[in-house]
Amino acid sequence: MPVISAPHDFNEGGLFVDLESIFGCSLYLKCEGFNFAGSIKLKAANEMVESAERDGVLTSDSILVESSSGNLGVALSMIAASKGYRFLCVTDSRCNLSTRLLMEALGSQVHVVADLDANGGFLGTRIDYVRSLCESDSRYVWLSQYTNAGNWRAHYRTTAQEIARYFPQLDVVFIGAGTAGTLMGCARYFRQWNRPVRIVAVDSVGSVAFGGKPGRRMIPGLGMSMVPPLLDVSFVDEVIRVEEADTIRTCHRMARRGFLFGGSTGTVVSGATDWLTRQDARDITAVAIAPDLGERYLDTIYQTNWLQDLYGDHILDPEHVTAATRRDKAASPQPERRPRS
Repeated sequence: MPVISAPHDFNEGGLFVDLESIFGCSLYLKCEGFNFAGSIKLKAANEMVESAERDGVLTSDSILVESSSGNLGVALSMIAASKGYRFLCVTDSRCNLSTRLLMEALGSQVHVVADLDANGGFLGTRIDYVRSLCESDSRYVWLSQYTNAGNWRAHYRTTAQEIARYFPQLDVVFIGAGTAGTLMGCARYFRQWNRPVRIVAVDSVGSVAFGGKPGRRMIPGLGMSMVPPLLDVSFVDEVIRVEEADTIRTCHRMARRGFLFGGSTGTVVSGATDWLTRQDARDITAVAIAPDLGERYLDTIYQTNWLQDLYGDHILDPEHVTAATRRDKAASPQPERRPRS
């Protein structure tokens, strides 16, 4: 039984769900939502804060500020509350109401930007606001999850090694792409591992992270309106892009079997199951990473009126609740089968 004194001291890293009974293909889902921040972002937040403390960047007078669509903001809110820092999260209108309320309950300030950037997203606007704050007051400390190496180092040291420990015969791992911290940390670890592992990045249609055409994205989490500075595509074997409608249908398909996951998880699972159904996957050991759980999405992807207003009345028709995805073949070469050792 773990006994802790700080909320960031606990994280369950060894829980996996076998999704074969739901989707008909062998896929193990690594669940990262079982900690007090409720998402995988706790790992990156803790690494970046501790690094800033070691470097003397954070002091008792500092005010942490970060741009976040939700989960990192919650993780930093929790850590800031535990350590006695002030924290301001700069987010946008796509951030779930429950997430904003949670950050405020933890004592953080939340600023919501409303203006779109040049790529039709909010990221550029959020970053501009953060920069203006830092220029106006030297007490603001921006950890910058988009450029901070601590973001990917956290997953090199933890997430990847947790997968390797439980799946020594791993063949392929599916990782959602947002800031690319999880993707790059795991990819770097498995590049030097004792067997070849195929790294498949899963992105949202409308994201420009891998050079896609910008478009409307309503579900926070995965996808970027700029190319992530941390991204090194040489570590990525393949990219799959998933329509938001398929993200939603996948989430609801899992919920109907008792597993309530967030939008990022629905995107990753949709892309992974589509990839696996197109392979002879009987001898493939595959793992996907679930960044968070679904409670914070109850008023969006699990709310019928919200879904119908944005995606139409037939978004949840039974025949459409499948794991189909849209795949960019030009950016995604056909995968090579890897022999098992």
